[in-house]
Amino acid sequence: MISVSEAEERILLAISPMPLEQVVITDSFGRVSGEDIRSRRTQPPMPVSAMDGYAVRAADVVGTPVELPIVGYAPAGGSYDKSLNAGEAVRIFTGAPVPEGADAIVIQEDTEQRGETVLVNEGAKSGTYIRPAGLDFSEDDILIPAGTRMTARHVGLMAAMNVPWMMAHRRPRVAILATGDEIVMPGDPVGRNQIVSSSTIALAAFVQAMGGHPVLLGIAPDDRDGLRHMAAGIVGNDILVTTGGASVGDHDLVQDVLSDRGMNVDFWRIAMRPGKPLMFGEIDRIPVLGLPGNPVSSLVCAMIFLRPILAKMQGLKDFDQDIHRMVSASDLPENDRRQDYLRATIEGDGSHVETVRAFSKQDSSMMATLTKSDALIIREPHAPALEAGESVEVLKMPSGVYSG
Repeated sequence: MISVSEAEERILLAISPMPLEQVVITDSFGRVSGEDIRSRRTQPPMPVSAMDGYAVRAADVVGTPVELPIVGYAPAGGSYDKSLNAGEAVRIFTGAPVPEGADAIVIQEDTEQRGETVLVNEGAKSGTYIRPAGLDFSEDDILIPAGTRMTARHVGLMAAMNVPWMMAHRRPRVAILATGDEIVMPGDPVGRNQIVSSSTIALAAFVQAMGGHPVLLGIAPDDRDGLRHMAAGIVGNDILVTTGGASVGDHDLVQDVLSDRGMNVDFWRIAMRPGKPLMFGEIDRIPVLGLPGNPVSSLVCAMIFLRPILAKMQGLKDFDQDIHRMVSASDLPENDRRQDYLRATIEGDGSHVETVRAFSKQDSSMMATLTKSDALIIREPHAPALEAGESVEVLKMPSGVYSG
């Protein structure tokens, strides 16, 4: 068996980013920028008013109150195109260009309009309520670096930059294949000795949440011909993820069948719990990740191994697992030679310090417990017993779509 860290390193060394494709701005949410995105304009392109009021020369409103003639109007989307002379005012609205000659905005709350004149009750210093050109950004500024996952904020910024499309790494197509005569799809008749398959459905949702495109190949039976036939669905995909059939039982055929088809196996056992029977290899230049059939084990392994794979395939830069130090709210026993991932919930202790509490039962068949979990407590191999109140390393669960 190899360690978790060695498995992570060997897997990521074998993974390459997907090719680039052009994506229009309306489809850019959740994608990862493949190139630096530069602004095509300066924002704002000229000095503009930050408030509704009157554009004036600051020198004309030093002594207040003072009454000034209104010589023009600058509505939003319009402008006053003449130069403002001494002793004049222009009615202006938020976002309108500041007239040449004006250097301050008096907000309307500090004025009284009297027909074609305005009484200024409070003065304004030079620059008051004026947004200078380029306050936000300038043309050719790199505002979205390559390797950035596009959030709603990035999409809005891209629109403000007047950029209609971007180059993004293609979404990886993830073929997911379940194996075993003992499992059936949800909704199908369940035999006396069968269970409902949840691993592949959960993995498909996980892949989608991480920005990939899941392709469910179905359930392969526990015979060589059937498994060989269904494994042919790998063609056209970027990675094959299998569940079950990677252990050492008489009916665990995935490794044998795929090896007959030309798969090179890198490793197939790691020192972790849950998830010891994990396989990684390559077939026809397509990575193969063999996850345990147990639904809890397969999802835990997906968080630890598949998530970084999908991040690298999409060109995500500076990807790190969401690992923190927290205070354990429960006693933890001495660990054995395998790295342990304990399902847990994050709590507050009333002093803004996050604590984490491991579930008392950690059986890998308990999917409901995983669903209730906020985090996984990481216990290193041979970690000594630990009392409540001591610090532990915690892997927070991915939350929401396109967590990265």
